[in-house]
Amino acid sequence: MVEKLDKDMIEAMKAKDKDKLTVIRMVKASLKQEQIDHKKEINDDLLIEVVNRQIKMRKDSIQEFEKGNRQDLVEKTQAEIDVLMNYLPEQLSKEEVEKVIDDIFLELNPSGQKDMGKVMKEATAKLKGKADMKEVSTIIKDKLSEKE
Repeated sequence: MVEKLDKDMIEAMKAKDKDKLTVIRMVKASLKQEQIDHKKEINDDLLIEVVNRQIKMRKDSIQEFEKGNRQDLVEKTQAEIDVLMNYLPEQLSKEEVEKVIDDIFLELNPSGQKDMGKVMKEATAKLKGKADMKEVSTIIKDKLSEKE
């Protein structure tokens, strides 16, 4: 994935694709910053972590732009998210996510909301980078409230 990022950056430069190049440079800068700040090795796991953070920030921005009726910025930000999605593993469908969560419930047998942390820990281990963790959290909360 990290090599793909480098190759895509070169391609974007050759194609003079300024928007894609800007996004890739932001990701590379964030990767380097993480490496320096936390003394982490640049690898696919770190790339996924950084890209997920970048996507989350942009989704929050989109919500604000929609409130402000700025469709131009919504479209620009969505295009950036589309570029970032290329550097994540293939995302699971909602049905696949629910299946994984059902398996976790069978394994852990949670009794209610107090077990949220246990379930989320397991779900994060299995789904991080493959699904929107905000959506995963919502599904788990719904299932736990049914148990009570």
